[in-house]
This record gives sequence, C-alpha cells and structure tokens, in this order.
Amino acid sequence: MPNFDRVEVVDYHAGGEPFRIVVAGAPSLQGATALDRRSYAERYADDVRQFVVNEPRGHADMYGGFVTDPDDPAGDLGVVFFHKDGYSTACGHGTIALVTWAIESRRIAADEGEVDVIVDTPSGRLDTTASVSAGKVTSVRFTNVPSYVSARYIPLQLSDGVVAVDIAYGGAYYASVDATELEMAVTPDYLARFIELGREIKTVLGANEAVEHPIDHRLSGLYGTIFYENLDHPGPGLYQRSVTVFADGEVDRSPCGTGTSARLAILDSAAQLDRSEVLIHESIIGTRFTGRVVADSEVGGVHGVITEVQGSAHRTGSAVFELDEDDPLGLGFQLR
Repeated sequence: MPNFDRVEVVDYHAGGEPFRIVVAGAPSLQGATALDRRSYAERYADDVRQFVVNEPRGHADMYGGFVTDPDDPAGDLGVVFFHKDGYSTACGHGTIALVTWAIESRRIAADEGEVDVIVDTPSGRLDTTASVSAGKVTSVRFTNVPSYVSARYIPLQLSDGVVAVDIAYGGAYYASVDATELEMAVTPDYLARFIELGREIKTVLGANEAVEHPIDHRLSGLYGTIFYENLDHPGPGLYQRSVTVFADGEVDRSPCGTGTSARLAILDSAAQLDRSEVLIHESIIGTRFTGRVVADSEVGGVHGVITEVQGSAHRTGSAVFELDEDDPLGLGFQLR
C-alpha cells in the first residue's frame, strides 16, 4: 500500500508542455546529488510519481518534478524530473517552469529585474536567470550543462525507408531526424506517425555506443527523437520547427529545452549557426524557445559547447489529490 493519502501539486506549462510540481505529500528524497536523489525516487517515491501522472489525475503526456534541496549551499534548489514511464536526467521546459514557480511562490524572493537562480538537476548544475516584472516572471533562460555531438549521419533502416540520424547530448541523448527526408512536415497531421517512428528509432538505437555517457552510466541511453524542419526566416540566425518524441511515445508540446541544446550542438558542429546568432526553435503547436551557443566546453574528453536556452512558463492551477483506500484503480492507469 502507498504510504500517503494526499499529494499537493502546482501546475505550470512552458511552451504548452505541462510541468506538475509536487509541493507536499512526497517523501524527502535522500542523496548527495540530484542524480543520487533520482535513484532514491525510483526506489522510494515512485508510487507518488504514478499517482500524479497516471489517469484519472494525469495523462499519458504528463510531465513533472519533485522539488528537493540543492546539492550544496551554493545552490538555490534541486529537482528530480519524471514522466509517465519513469525519470529523466534533464528537462529544459521543466527548469523554466520550476524557476518561474520558485519566484512566483516566493520561495525565492524577487520583485523586479533579472534574478539568478541556481538549480541542481540530475544532469548537473544549471545557472538560470529569470526576468521579473512586479513579482511575475516573464521569461527564464538557463545555461545548460555541456552539450556535444556523439554521432553524425547514422543510416537507419526504418519502416519508411533509410534515414540519416544524428545523435547529440544536451543533458540527455537525442536522435535528430530531418522530417523532410521522410516526406513529412512538423505539423499535428503527422503526429501519430512521428510517435510510431520515435518508438522505432528508440528501439533501434537504445543500445548504440553513441548514447553511452563518457563519465556516468546513469546518464546513458537514448531519451528521445527530434524530428525537425527548416523554416524561412528573413533575419539572421536559423528558424526551425521540431517535435520531440521521448520516453515510450510521449510527445513534447514545447520546443524541448534540452533538445534545443542538442540541436545547437549539431548546428555548431556543422557550422550552420554562427555563434553570434540565435536559433528560433518552434514547437509543433507554434510556441517558441530561443537558443544560442555561448562557449566551448568538453565532456569526459569529448569536445562540446555551452548553450543558453530561453522560454516562458505560465501557471495553470493547483490541486490536492486524494487516494481513497477503497478505489479499485489505486495509483491510476495508462491507456498508452
């Protein structure tokens, strides 16, 4: 039996992608780092994750996080990210939403101007900056952990034919596929097919050496596939639209923050985006993040880049979920 009877949450969305913040009812997550606390959550808090993600309280595309203490006194707060199938190592839209909540809930005091907030995530420490006006957050930008390209032009035989796949790390590993090679556009009309292909690609690449992290095996594994297309843009920089299919067929409604970092690493490696220019990254529903490469870096001896991603989040509500001990559905269910 679960060791709780009620859980309090606050909901935000960033670029249309939900982020459910557990503010009460979960056990205190133990561990020296956010990555350690992620492992602890898998063992001791997974009933809470299921409870707030599954139907009838959630849905198959729900996303959220447990708020934790930072790794050390230099940080402001920590987070463990989760979704319908488990836990992720990184989440850009969730970071934007979490910082917005922390300021708007007065956990971090700020009324005006730019406010720096240090967030510890399973993939590493993030420096974030929120723009605040009259106590309300208008945008958040975060400097991500080092991102890098781990493979280019891997030919994959898919049910739609052979397609070239790039793999890059942006806090998690993503495959990138040019949707036009599949004769598809990044629009809701093709969503069901993107989900099918995302699952197919994850199955094929799940054990590929290109998704093995050079430092910590807990960060390994293909998290998602980004299907992208280039759009016309009259100004400098690049304008791309994409949809990310992650976990087991879950669809990111936002442009995907850590996926934006992975795309930036690929574009920088291919010299397709000047470092003085910005990537305008649009989602399948038309929302936007912006991103840019700000410096060189490395990950375990592998050349990488430091990226900066910016977006906005908005509060959608709050709830107290209760578990009726006589409810035969218990922690809930999933239909896909």
